[in-house]
Amino acid sequence: MPIITTRCTGCGRCVAVCPQRLLSLEMVGTRKRAAATSTGSCTACGSCVAACLFNAIQITEPAAGDVVAACDLLPTTVLPWDPGTTPFMLAPMQGLTNWALREIFADWVHPDVLFTEFVRAKNVGGRPLSAVDLREIVTVEQGIPLVVQLIGPNQEALVAAAQAAQDVGAAHLNLNLGCPYGRMMSGLTGGGMLQSLELLTRLIPALRKAISGSFSVKIRAGYANPEQLFSLLPLFEDAGVDFLVLHPRTVLQEYCGVADHAITARAVQQTRLPIIANGDINTAAVGQRVLAETGAAGLMLGRGAIADPLLFTRLRGTAPAEPDPQERGAMYRYYLHELVHRYGALYSGEAQQLGKVKNVLRYIDDPEFKRPLKRLRKAVTLRSFVELIDTFVP
Repeated sequence: MPIITTRCTGCGRCVAVCPQRLLSLEMVGTRKRAAATSTGSCTACGSCVAACLFNAIQITEPAAGDVVAACDLLPTTVLPWDPGTTPFMLAPMQGLTNWALREIFADWVHPDVLFTEFVRAKNVGGRPLSAVDLREIVTVEQGIPLVVQLIGPNQEALVAAAQAAQDVGAAHLNLNLGCPYGRMMSGLTGGGMLQSLELLTRLIPALRKAISGSFSVKIRAGYANPEQLFSLLPLFEDAGVDFLVLHPRTVLQEYCGVADHAITARAVQQTRLPIIANGDINTAAVGQRVLAETGAAGLMLGRGAIADPLLFTRLRGTAPAEPDPQERGAMYRYYLHELVHRYGALYSGEAQQLGKVKNVLRYIDDPEFKRPLKRLRKAVTLRSFVELIDTFVP
């Protein structure tokens, strides 16, 4: 008896070869899937299994005397957010969104989805993932779905890394095709992969085949041409990618200029995949405007949330959209104390701990707190830094 799994991309090959004509294509949510057309008997001939390119069909043996029904469609892939909701996600930021910082955000402002920093796929020949990366991989973190973001140099390494991540519990995997600094590593990685359509044409279906849970792609609008995204949408749809996270700058722009969310709006119109908008979302007003103008399924918050963790609650309307200086001062004091405390468990030595906390300060640009920020940045010991936190007033 064939079972159609969540890997089904709706390509129609099984429909074409079924001798009993028991299969058809129909829309399930936003995706096309194979489904049974009648209650007729399936002979378990295996034609559909042989035709499927994504290992999405399995044959199970019926018990003696059972009437074998047509193919049963299992529920669609479980996305890392609740159906019918608008998720606000914490962006993966290398060197910043480590488990300690994610823990602060999870306890304090509860993002709907968390992402790991880069989980680097190693070239085949050794372990596909480092022991450090493997220790960070879980299905949920602090009760919040955790998406494991993969970055790597080639198809073989990334597929092996995806399998290794799932072996230790990853339920949601993401491919980084957006990092503007990935191109500086050996081989084509991150946003650099957008230079090779041939590589992507092989890589995306191979990862979909290897990933049993949700599979998403974080992507820039293009490598050099912001129109490149639109030529890739059919590839993502046909391969069975579950959702996209779009930062509408090119790789070569890095963080210069502005994120053009008109591109986001066009992409939403041109694909059935859910698109999460990312880039330059620094205030609740901007976030709400991006949602309204693009039709995006949700938002990913990066530099804006690092500077203002309460951006998550501001977007939900449970914190002031435009806080006064006293409220911001209280937020900064709590935030910095928590960073010092939790980084103590992550980093060894006060010098490293202080440097990592100061790295977060780089993202806070609040004119009314210019003087206390300057004093904190000049602190040379962790003790003096902690003492200065409590003087953090406008």
